[in-house]
Formats: sequence, structure tokens, C-alpha cells
Amino acid sequence: MTTFPTIASTLSAKALGEFAKEKYGLPQNYECRLFRTGMNHTYFLSDNKTTYVLRVYSYHWRSKSEISEELNLLNLLNAHHLGVSFPIPDKHGELIQEIDAPEGLRYAALFSFAKGEKIRFLDEETCFSIGALMAKIHDLTANKTIDRISYDKASLITQPYEHLKTCFSETLPEMKFIKGLGELFQDTDFENTQKGIVHLDIWYDNMAVTDDKVITVFDFDFCGNGIQVLDVGYFCKQLFHIETDKKTYEQKKKQFLKGYQSIRLLSDHELQFIPKASLAVFVFYLGVQAQRFDWSNIFLSENYLKMFYVARLKSWMAYHNIEKIAVTEDG
Repeated sequence: MTTFPTIASTLSAKALGEFAKEKYGLPQNYECRLFRTGMNHTYFLSDNKTTYVLRVYSYHWRSKSEISEELNLLNLLNAHHLGVSFPIPDKHGELIQEIDAPEGLRYAALFSFAKGEKIRFLDEETCFSIGALMAKIHDLTANKTIDRISYDKASLITQPYEHLKTCFSETLPEMKFIKGLGELFQDTDFENTQKGIVHLDIWYDNMAVTDDKVITVFDFDFCGNGIQVLDVGYFCKQLFHIETDKKTYEQKKKQFLKGYQSIRLLSDHELQFIPKASLAVFVFYLGVQAQRFDWSNIFLSENYLKMFYVARLKSWMAYHNIEKIAVTEDG
């Protein structure tokens, strides 16, 4: 019987554990377990004393050169003692492993474990510290580029809409709304501000905080080049949706921005652009969900588009008095 072709698989934790122990020279008492599947698949390797994170990249999601750029960036940040989860080399000094999965060649990398907890409701002190850490990362990578995606109007707004067209009809009011968002942006919006390397996904779910407030940022899978205020805006928008009490949100946002500017000043233009910057990143991630339907199909639906995603975009725009888009829901 012919084996049916596969587009995605979940690899055996037991087999990956044996693979990793051999490649990295780990003792036999290390055990591997699947932590979660998602954009990529995450496994934990542990002997109950030391834990490592093994990421298996999804098939055809990142090229080997893109992964190499990500890992080199992490090594740079770690070398400057910034709080990031960094890659662990194998016995031969290699950072990237190749795995012959059922669907084809997949890549894997081992990372240090971020100690602490994911904290959804951050206190003001931690918000300040996150802002300071983000600014240090931006300061170190300012005016640098890596051989990965550049985030501009085309990649953040135009291309995501094209991906969404493969899942939804353009006649939907929500699709017209998203298309109209592009008219809020000019190409110059992504030119007249500080550029460098961005993480693009810094929020509570991608960081760990210890009891003594040590912060470690991880998951640089979307790192690339662009205006660094994108990271600032994205964190603010995530904080906005977490904090239902907007007075609390404003206080925490104030401390986050204060922490950031204790290291690196934001221009008046950048501060004013934060609301629009966050909109751009949210549209980008909606395009990612359409592009990676294998990962997002449990929630990517017309109802999700209307009740969750577009509603969040509209609430953010209303809060910040962002001008109405030219294309209305009625077309």
C-alpha cells in the first residue's frame, strides 16, 4: 500500500529525545515531552534539574538561512547580557539540526529555558522593566539589518490582505474594512523613524518573569527589519486588550514607555505613530493565520474575523480617535 502524502506531522517526543541526547551529548536521564504545537512545535528536554527547549520548525515555514539569522541575532543579544533565550550548540558546534520528517525536511534548534512564569496581568514595575529591555534590544540592533523579512506597508498591510483573500470573500464587510485600513498608511510612515531589527511579537506570552523580576524574552520566529516602534505599538495594543480597566491600562502603558525612554528616547512622531503601528502588526498576523491555515483552522472563520479580530481593531481605533477609513463596511 502506498503511503499517503503528508503536509504536517507531530514528531514523537520519545524519538526526538533520543535524537537530541545523541546530538547534544545529554545524559540518558533527560526526557523529552511535547509542550505545544503551533506555528512551530515546542518540546521540553529535562532531567528535573536543567531544562532545554527544543523547537522543531514547521515544514517549509522558515528556510535554513532564515533560522540561522534568527539564532545569530540571539547570540548577539546574549553576548551583551540581554535577557533572551539563546541557542545551544550541539557536540560539533552546530546550531541547526535537520530532521527527515514524513512531510519532508524540517529543522530544529535547542534553546536555553526561560526561567519564571508567563504573567498575563503585569504590574507597573514589570511593565517598566519590559520597556527598558525592549529599548536595550533596539539600541543594540539600531540601524542593523538581518537577511530576513523587512516590515513595511507592503509586507504588513498589502500582502496579508492577499493571503486573506484565499480564505474569505472580498465582499465581506470585514474584508472591506481590512482592505480600507491600508489607506491609513503612507510609505513614508515606515521611513521617517528609527529603524533596525524588530522582534515583532513581544508580549506576555513570549516572555518569562521570575519572582525577583528577571525577564527573559523568547520566540524570535518573526524577527526582521523595520521601524522599531512596531514592537512598542504591538506591546501597547496587547496590553490594551488584556486590561479592561483603561485607567489601569494607561498607568501600565505609561510605565512601559517610561522604561523604554529611560534607555532610548522616542520622537514625537514615533509616539504619535504607536496606535497605527500596532494596527499594522495586527493586520500582518491576521495574514499569517490565513497563510498558515493548518495552524489556525480551529478559529479562522467569518465569525472570528467579525467578532474577535475586526472588533479588536475597531475598539483600538475608537480609543485612539484614528480617522475613519475610506472604505466603509457598506462598501
